[in-house]
Amino acid sequence: MTDSHHTHPEHKPRPLIDLAVSIVLPSLILMKLSGEQRLGADGALLLALAFPLGWGLWELVKYRKFNWIALLGLVSVLLTGGIGLLQLDTQWLAIKEAAVPGIIGIAVLASTRTPYPLIRTLLYNPKVLNVDKIHEQLERNGQTAHFEARLQRATYLLSGTFFFSSFMNYVLAKWIVNSPAGSEAFNAELGRMTLLSYPMIAIPSMLMMMAIFFYLWRTIHGLTGLRLEDIVATPHERRPGK
Repeated sequence: MTDSHHTHPEHKPRPLIDLAVSIVLPSLILMKLSGEQRLGADGALLLALAFPLGWGLWELVKYRKFNWIALLGLVSVLLTGGIGLLQLDTQWLAIKEAAVPGIIGIAVLASTRTPYPLIRTLLYNPKVLNVDKIHEQLERNGQTAHFEARLQRATYLLSGTFFFSSFMNYVLAKWIVNSPAGSEAFNAELGRMTLLSYPMIAIPSMLMMMAIFFYLWRTIHGLTGLRLEDIVATPHERRPGK
């Protein structure tokens, strides 16, 4: 029997490759190739932008997986390039760096007023957790309303991680990038800011996300009695046999 559902290859997360292509390579290009004796400020900026932009578009085409967060990432890259190429005031870079996570944080907060809070998309979804089993056990224990209240609290915590990222992005951009846009020094500072944003912003934000996931797991465990291995979705769950 032919399976017609897998017309496109399955997307598997590759964080190290994503990090290398989207952060490390562009940063090195900006810092090392911006001199007039090499690519020049504009040439280095265009080449640096080509890596994350090309990588994001390639994944969208290859895997047919459209993600609004990935779209925001592409918009962020294009805006950064525009600020450099149009030689705008560096104040706009700080505003742009703060705006992207800030918009996501506002969207997460606004979603609490809808029937579909974004935490269901980001953390409480069938690709991460066995949502059907959890819901069934919550109904059996009469804890559905209690869980929804806890889920909303987790949504507020999630929006807080994006607001933290927004604030830190602004501070980092104002602190590091001071040279005129379009100059060799601007590109070098942009590369340094991109490299520093990972240990100073991305890792703390990731730790906050893990803390929220732990809070969610403790809530589910407390209300349903299910163990971690019972609630985490696995790719082998639907396979016959084992």
